[in-house]
Amino acid sequence: MSELGSALDSFGAEDLHGLTGGQTLERTAVLVAARNRLDAEIARTARHAELTQAPEHDGLVSMRSWLIGHLRLSAAEASRIVRTGRALEHFPALAAGFAEGAVTAAQVDVVASTVGEQERARAAEQDVDLAAFDRTWAALAVSSSHQTLAVAVKAFEAALDPDGAEPDPTEDRRLSVATHADGSVTGRFDLDAVGGEKVKAALESIVQADRPQGDLRTRWQQNADALVQLADNQLAAGDLPTLRTQKPHVVITVGVEDLVGEGTGPGTASTGFGAVISAARARWLACDAVVSRIVMGPDGVPLDLGRAHRVVTPALRRAVVARDETCVFAGCGAPHHWADVHHLVHWAHGGETSLENSALLCERHHTKVHHGFRVQRDPGGRWRTHRPDGTEILLEPRLV
Repeated sequence: MSELGSALDSFGAEDLHGLTGGQTLERTAVLVAARNRLDAEIARTARHAELTQAPEHDGLVSMRSWLIGHLRLSAAEASRIVRTGRALEHFPALAAGFAEGAVTAAQVDVVASTVGEQERARAAEQDVDLAAFDRTWAALAVSSSHQTLAVAVKAFEAALDPDGAEPDPTEDRRLSVATHADGSVTGRFDLDAVGGEKVKAALESIVQADRPQGDLRTRWQQNADALVQLADNQLAAGDLPTLRTQKPHVVITVGVEDLVGEGTGPGTASTGFGAVISAARARWLACDAVVSRIVMGPDGVPLDLGRAHRVVTPALRRAVVARDETCVFAGCGAPHHWADVHHLVHWAHGGETSLENSALLCERHHTKVHHGFRVQRDPGGRWRTHRPDGTEILLEPRLV
């Protein structure tokens, strides 16, 4: 590992300004091949960790969750690594090209995401020689475009069941939502014809019902406003499924001085999903809202409610969420609507139902804590997690 670090240091110290165009392109090709080889080793190692249940060492149930929590990978990237590691066991020719640096992680994932356990089982039932396809796909990966490989793999999938029943179109529905640093949200969705028709009909009804004179919005803006309005209508109706005993609602946290003030107050309020907004926007939302008062101490911690009760009240839950925000178990960070309020000292053992005796834990880690693991809040306000043997779970340090 030290030799790998030294090699990367050497590359990073090289002055690129002295390279010719050809040398720059050659250097890029060498680096991509090296990255491919590293990606292959990451997938192989992750698969070994999965088979040996290594994530249990840090109190996590899967390699995917460990990659997300400890290495801060996106959910999609963690899933790709795990999926790739599993697939390489069944496609040795593709695995060899990957290990040599000639095949990319994205190319391997074209196969891994399409030819899974079910497809391999169907191929075995039909006496299909996967080894031949493995060699063909490996050859295409190093000699043809990415799209050519994708088409070839898709054709294999279709050939497994040429006369079968029409596939369920809803299985290809996808919706991804990304929140950016400024709190703005972008997304993408893919729907089948029927699902798309339903969504367009709902949006169109709102667009056509809101066409004021002199409206200069583009059609894209009208659609976006209609989508927000559709969500607003459903939230106000109050018949959406509950989240941890509460109806879904927009949560805004803002200081009382900012709430009653008159200035814009940029960056002084926050939403339940982590976006930072101005006090002016918070006041706008508070015009028609339920306002909850949480008194904060001088150290920024919500004060105790001053009463003991066995069942956590909605008020106490709000205080715990305001302090912890997510599951406090090391490497987790599950959203608060997945979480329980855990008694650090169980009420049956004399522990109070209070803020100081509470921690936000997702269902999985609530179970872990009741089976030997321990979470503790130090005097500085930082949550620490300990294994049953007393050692602390520490997140991997950020690379510098």
